[in-house]
Amino acid sequence: MDRVVGGGRRNCGARRATERAPRTSPADGEAGTRWSVKHSPAFLRLVEDAKARIREISIDETRRKLESGSARVIDVREESEWAAGHIRGAEYMGRGVLERDIEERVPDKNAELILYCGGGFRSALSADNLQKMGYTNVASMAGGWREWKEAGGPVEG
Repeated sequence: MDRVVGGGRRNCGARRATERAPRTSPADGEAGTRWSVKHSPAFLRLVEDAKARIREISIDETRRKLESGSARVIDVREESEWAAGHIRGAEYMGRGVLERDIEERVPDKNAELILYCGGGFRSALSADNLQKMGYTNVASMAGGWREWKEAGGPVEG
């Protein structure tokens, strides 16, 4: 997960419900996020391995493709993250159900798909999986939701 949502409101493993996740400077550009956690080395290796096989796309290129209608933009974050705000025109298909639901929602395996998450890690893993499922024109938006907002991209929600 790119970040912990809700902090101390839920029991997160061994942490008591009243404790907050530590503030750190995570590797995917989440500095300043209130409920940030540092990613484990094994997770970072997994993401780097996936990134070696996928295409990443810039914020500007994503915006152009979304505006022209040439690509479908899919938010793979958690439902609570989507509800708090998302890219205008994006579709929601959380990472937990993406692989299960994608073939029904996007039967054309040549359709251009741009996936995004909070910082570009979950979307990279998701893009890798969709390629393994036979999708040929999938990309992960580098920088994710945080960089989209910083760049002034259109949002809703």
